[in-house]
Amino acid sequence: MKFTGQCLCGDVSYTANGPPVVVAQCHCEECRRLSGTGHSVGAMFRTEAVDVNGTLSEFSYTSATGSEVTKVFCATCGSPVYGKNTRSPNHLTLTLGTMDNHSGLEVEVVIFERDKPHWDQLGRDVACFSTQPDWHPGS
Repeated sequence: MKFTGQCLCGDVSYTANGPPVVVAQCHCEECRRLSGTGHSVGAMFRTEAVDVNGTLSEFSYTSATGSEVTKVFCATCGSPVYGKNTRSPNHLTLTLGTMDNHSGLEVEVVIFERDKPHWDQLGRDVACFSTQPDWHPGS
């Protein structure tokens, strides 16, 4: 299984090998502001499974739980390409909207569901958590 993707302008591209660890939809304030919508959707992969090419810019902040979150963008068009979190140091989360083909990928969990705007509706069969679950890859 291989996933490819690129930013809006095409200056940044990536390849991710293997299935993602998880596909998550997040409604936290930071993800809403990043996406400009009610949520973001990303597929988490082990870092060594992803190869990224192009010029990137980064923005980092400290989360409410004290971890460092880094959002990585195309330096030219500003498209969000991936994010990483010190709570999961060997993983990164690619934005699903940048993938060339995301067939077979479905949202498996929703985090920060408590912050979901009333106008951002979900499917009935999606697992929801009020906040970031106490979960780590491999658990």
